[in-house]
Amino acid sequence: MSLLTSLIQASTRFQQAMDTRQAPSGKPDDGVTNKSPKLEATGSPGGDRFTPSEQAAQDPADVKVQKIPLDQYKQTVAQDLSYIRDTLRHKLAEYNVHPATALNVSKGEDGKMIVEGKVPDEVRGKIEQDLNNNRDFADAFSRLSVSEPTLHFMDNALKLNQAYGVRNSLLSALVSENQQFNGLQDVLHRYDSLRRNTSANQALTAGDSQRYAFNLNARA
Repeated sequence: MSLLTSLIQASTRFQQAMDTRQAPSGKPDDGVTNKSPKLEATGSPGGDRFTPSEQAAQDPADVKVQKIPLDQYKQTVAQDLSYIRDTLRHKLAEYNVHPATALNVSKGEDGKMIVEGKVPDEVRGKIEQDLNNNRDFADAFSRLSVSEPTLHFMDNALKLNQAYGVRNSLLSALVSENQQFNGLQDVLHRYDSLRRNTSANQALTAGDSQRYAFNLNARA
């Protein structure tokens, strides 16, 4: 064996001995450790204060609100809206009143229909009488006086919830966790019950001290 070969082998054994000695030490200042790096959990409560966690997004109160079949409610209410609108248009045509004439129809304290608009008093009186004698119109108007304000409130509250995550406790109270009990009539009944409560009435129908009115050909 040559001297060069002996030196190479000796150098190799020395390097291996040093590696074996350093590897298990794991001293703080030698930069070597046997432990796997501990990964920090993502999405932790304090990790990002501006990003809602997945757990928060799945809150039962938010989930049931997001399942509200609002479009289905609107389709049902649209039938009453169409009927009332068509009835008033037919009355304008029947009494030779310009079809673009604005009418305001409401229900007085005595439960009778009140018609307001730029029409002769005689014609206005006849339209009022016809509407009060029309049971179908009175029933549709009564339903609409409850359903339209309810849907208006729900629509606004739901948009705020979806856009900004704003939770409305009254909207949550209107919606049942059991979707089987979230039919339009169920929601309207709960809305009416809440509206009978003074504090709920103020929050649900702010500025709704005036009677409900349907406007035909009204200009914004």
